[in-house]
Amino acid sequence: MNIVKDYIFPENKLGSDQIEAIVSEASGSSIDLSDLYIQYTTVESWTCEDGIVKNGSQQIDSGYGIRAVSNEKTGFSYGNNFDFEKIIEAAKLSKSIVKSNEDKKINLKEYNDFKKLYISESPITSISDKEKVDFLREVDNYIKKKDKRVQQVIINLSSSHDSIFVANSLGKYCFDDRPLVRFNVMVILKSNDRVERGSAGGGGRYSYSTILGTNKPFELADEAIRIANVNLDSIPCKAGNTTVVLGSGWPGVLLHEAVGHGLEGDFNRKKTSNFSDQIGKQVASELCTVIDDGTIDNRRGSLSVDDEGTPTAKNILIENGILKGYMQDLMNAKLMNVEPTGNGRRESYAHLPMPRMTNTYMLGGSSTSDEIIDSVKDGIYAVNFSGGQVDITSGQFVFTASEAYKIESGKVTNSIKGMTLIGNGPDVLKKVSMVADDMKLDDGVGTCGKEGQSVPVGVGQPTLKIDDITVGGTEV
Repeated sequence: MNIVKDYIFPENKLGSDQIEAIVSEASGSSIDLSDLYIQYTTVESWTCEDGIVKNGSQQIDSGYGIRAVSNEKTGFSYGNNFDFEKIIEAAKLSKSIVKSNEDKKINLKEYNDFKKLYISESPITSISDKEKVDFLREVDNYIKKKDKRVQQVIINLSSSHDSIFVANSLGKYCFDDRPLVRFNVMVILKSNDRVERGSAGGGGRYSYSTILGTNKPFELADEAIRIANVNLDSIPCKAGNTTVVLGSGWPGVLLHEAVGHGLEGDFNRKKTSNFSDQIGKQVASELCTVIDDGTIDNRRGSLSVDDEGTPTAKNILIENGILKGYMQDLMNAKLMNVEPTGNGRRESYAHLPMPRMTNTYMLGGSSTSDEIIDSVKDGIYAVNFSGGQVDITSGQFVFTASEAYKIESGKVTNSIKGMTLIGNGPDVLKKVSMVADDMKLDDGVGTCGKEGQSVPVGVGQPTLKIDDITVGGTEV
């Protein structure tokens, strides 16, 4: 059941005539695009700390946003009152912001010719609250029995369900139901006087049973213990320039931040990205092919349609080192005279859509991960990252590794801590000298921030070798 279609519309006497009237009111001869976005969201979160379920919360939010776009100027209004007259007033306000008083009749037709990438049902109601609490305690007991050095365990289980509706002046409307589940575990171990932490998690667009009915949570618990144990034995990292091997999977977050944001259409339209005016040019090593793909079934970053009603796509951004295109929403695509790519995303009805990533990853190469490690005489193997930041204009980034090792004479040796990677996104891509055949997507925990908005995303990459990158360290 789509709550917008089956509850909000009938309860507020909103039918096709009313929706057409609202979109028409926000349109005009000087308006390039107008749209109405309606959302009903339910979110829940459960947190278990040291065997005690200390938090169980559920929130419901609903509302609408109306946008009118004229060239580079946007008028936007949003609200929670679904009374037809109130929404009409909001449509008039949005249009008035871009100084247009003319109406334009819009005829709407439902668009449903897109592939459904996930279930429609809400994960929140798929199992009882008691089952969720029992599950959290079961994982907590498992961890404490697994390792006697455990000092603290924090486990989080969360999910959300979005029912959305979008109609625009291009003459179409559509509905979508979006489930999302996430599981995280954090473990603190103590050995002698040393205390270290490890964390792991996973999720996607499916029901709770996809995780709770499998061994996956316990595998993630084992992974959190393993990372904490690795950190207990780690030594300080030495600063300097060196060769770095990035592991497969989650290290793709560096690709997402250092390169992906620079390939979003709005930054390139405004020419504030390092990749502006570079289409058709060599921007990376010929070993690098970077893709943004919102069409992968059940993935955290996937969408059947984006938040403007455009079907998502598998977009080749960089192919064999050549820049092929940018990620686009409707507004920036029109201003740049290109086709939209299904990357128009927004945090909620109260936010404007903008070009955003979905699942961004690099394709695998022809080497093996063992061959890459064997080729490094002296360097670092970075397996996991805990966070980082990038300046879109300059491309400069700083990333902190949560799991890393020294490479000596082609062998992975001591684990190290306090390691940061410092560099420039486009420059780093040009220094990729080997790419393995082990491309992997992350386990489903990514969240991307941009201009104050957060959306779920996916990342991925194969093991790859970067020649000569700056490493920050804590060795004195």
